[in-house]
Amino acid sequence: MLKIILPSLMLMPLTWLSNNKKVWANVTAYSLMINLVSISLLWQNDENNPDFSTLFSADLLSAPLLVLTTWLLPLTLLASQSHIKKEPEYSKKLYISLLVSLQILLVLTFSANELVMFYILFEATLIPTLIVITRWGNQTERLNAGIYFLFYTLVGSIPLLIALIFIHNSAGTLNLILMTLSSLPISQTWSNNILWLACIMAFMVKMPLYGVHLWLPKAHVEAPIAGSMILAAILLKLGGYGMMRVSAMLDPVTKYMAHPFILLSLWGMIMTSSICLRQTDLKSLIAYSSVSHMALVIMAIMIQTPWSFMGATTLMIAHGLTSSLLFCLANTNYERIHSRTMIMARGLQMVFPLMATWWIMASLANLALPPTINLVGELVITISMFSWSSPSIILLGTNILITSLYSIYMIVTTQRGKLTNHMNNLQPSHTRESALMTLHILPLALLTINPKLIIGPAPC
Repeated sequence: MLKIILPSLMLMPLTWLSNNKKVWANVTAYSLMINLVSISLLWQNDENNPDFSTLFSADLLSAPLLVLTTWLLPLTLLASQSHIKKEPEYSKKLYISLLVSLQILLVLTFSANELVMFYILFEATLIPTLIVITRWGNQTERLNAGIYFLFYTLVGSIPLLIALIFIHNSAGTLNLILMTLSSLPISQTWSNNILWLACIMAFMVKMPLYGVHLWLPKAHVEAPIAGSMILAAILLKLGGYGMMRVSAMLDPVTKYMAHPFILLSLWGMIMTSSICLRQTDLKSLIAYSSVSHMALVIMAIMIQTPWSFMGATTLMIAHGLTSSLLFCLANTNYERIHSRTMIMARGLQMVFPLMATWWIMASLANLALPPTINLVGELVITISMFSWSSPSIILLGTNILITSLYSIYMIVTTQRGKLTNHMNNLQPSHTRESALMTLHILPLALLTINPKLIIGPAPC
C-alpha cells in the first residue's frame, strides 16, 4: 500500500513547489502515474495472495475502489481548469491541495484494517469536501448545502463511534481480518437491534438511503465540478464499502433487521426515478438518479448473498464512472450557457455534434444498455433480489423503465430541438473536454470486456 500512499503524499509539495504555469500539467501527469501503479492491485489481490499488512491493506473489495479513487484525481484536475482559471495562483494551488488531500484520505479509508482508523478517516473526508463546496461553489446557497452535508453526515455517524467503542470492549479487537474470522456474539435482543442500527445508519446516510438523502441534491447542485465528481464517484461508495465491511460482522441480526431498509430502498428507488422525470435542473436530475442507483446497492448489500455482493461492487464502480461523466457533461453546458436549466440548452446537438455523442454514450451507460458494465451490475442485483423475493421484480422492472424514460428526457431536452435565441458567442468544445470524456468512457468500455477485475470476491 505504501507504493500508493507515499507518492500521493508527495503530490502536496509538488503542487506548492511547481511553477505557476506548469502546476496543472505536473500534478495531472504525476497523479496519472500513481493510478498506473495502483492498477497492479487488481491483479495482485487474488484469494491466494492477499496484500495484508497490520494497518493498511487492499483486498478484492477495496482494490477496485482504490483504483477508481486514484483515477478520478487527474480527471477532476482536467475538469476544473476552466472553472478556476480567473482565480489567483495561491487559490488555484489551495484548490488542488484540497483535492490531493481528499485522495490521500480516501485511499487510506479504503485500505484501513482497523475499524477505528476507518471511522476517523471516513469522517476526515468531510473537511476537504466541505471546504471545496462552500468556497468554490457557484451560488450563495452553497453555505446552506454545506451545512446540510455536514450535519446529516455527523448525526448519522456519531452513533457509529459509540457502537465501535462498545464492540471493542466486548470483542477485544476492531481488526477487520480478525473480526471476519470470529463473528460477534450478537443475539436478537432490542439492545443489539439498536447496536445494528448505530453501525449501519452512518453508511445509510452516506449512500444515501431514501429519506435521509436530502443533503445530496443540494450538495451536488452547489458544488463545483470537482466536488460533484468526487461526491458522486467516490464519497457515496464509502457508504457501500462501510456497509459491506460492517454488515458481515453483525450477521445474525442483519437477516431480519434488513427488511424495512430493503422495502424503503425499493420504494425510494421508484420515487427518486420519478422525481428525475420532472426535474428542470440538470445537476439535480443527475443527483437524484444517483440516489436511485444507490438504492439498488443498498438492497444488494442487505440481502447478504455472494451474488448480491458481486452486483453491488460492480454497480458501485460502474456508477462512479458514469455519474462523474454526466456531471462533466453538465459542466461543459454550464460553462457555455451559464445556466443549469435543461430547457435553456435546447438544440446543442447542432452546435456541438461531438459533445452530443458523449451525451448519448453517457445516457446509455446510465440506463444500463447492453453490453455495458452497468448492465452487469444491475442484472446481477436484479437476479439476486428475484431469488430473495419474487414480487420485487415488479418494482425493479418499473424502475428500469423509469430510468430509460428520464435518460431519454435528459437527452431530448438538452440536445434536440431548435436553438434558443440567447445562444450566441458559444465557445467550441476543447480538446481537454474531449480527453476528459474519453478517459471516462474508456474504462467503462474496457470493464465491459473484462468485468472480472472489479466483480469482487467470487461466489461460493
